Amino acid sequence: MTLEQVIQFCAELGFDAVDPTGYYFPNYPVPPDNAFLYQIKRDAFRLGLDISGTGVRNDFTLPDSVRRKAEINLVKQWTDVAARLGAPVIRVFAGLGNELPINYKRDEVTTWIVDALSECAAYSAQQGVLIVLQNHADFVQTADQVLDILHRVNSEWLAANLDIGSFKIGDPYQQIASVAPYAATWQIKENMFVNGEEVATDLSKIIRIVRESGYRGYLPIETLGKGDPKQKVAAFFEKVKKALAAAG
Repeated sequence: MTLEQVIQFCAELGFDAVDPTGYYFPNYPVPPDNAFLYQIKRDAFRLGLDISGTGVRNDFTLPDSVRRKAEINLVKQWTDVAARLGAPVIRVFAGLGNELPINYKRDEVTTWIVDALSECAAYSAQQGVLIVLQNHADFVQTADQVLDILHRVNSEWLAANLDIGSFKIGDPYQQIASVAPYAATWQIKENMFVNGEEVATDLSKIIRIVRESGYRGYLPIETLGKGDPKQKVAAFFEKVKKALAAAG
């Protein structure tokens, strides 16, 4: 599907917002020109959809400082895109792998991430766009690791993108609850990992955590795995709506 088709599909299903993620734009990682960008923005508006965010695929765990600088510049370029698109947040990763670079310790690599996010947050503040760090079962795997980075950066322009399906160690619901107060956006998934075992998400429990955290933003959903994505998205959308209605 093209981005235009995705937006049309979301409008037909009755979503309130859409997330045109950066790496689904043509020619990514090259930023789109204004003509294409404003077409997407216009189409979403005409179909009654807000743009809830966008995201990039970056890696701040690279040992080469020149390459890390390029990753920082990638986030800055797409922060500009987010601002022009009217997206309030841009999702970023800590790293793309779950293993430490050879001959480096975790605290040292974490410092690279903190420094990179600090620079990105200082830049995004000038654009009016929040940087949101997604826990993605990569370098960041636990709630404590997310919170450590957020606290070390200590910026009003950095928050969490709470991916409920990517806490794969221990009890994910406890970890989600601890990160929830810091979340500026979420990713609600069909399945979660409880003590390493993939099981269906208890949506009522998730909605309760969302409500108790005081969060009032959008709840983006994401479906994964085999099957027709149109059917899977439609079915999961209905489940999430029912869970929200049941929670009152």
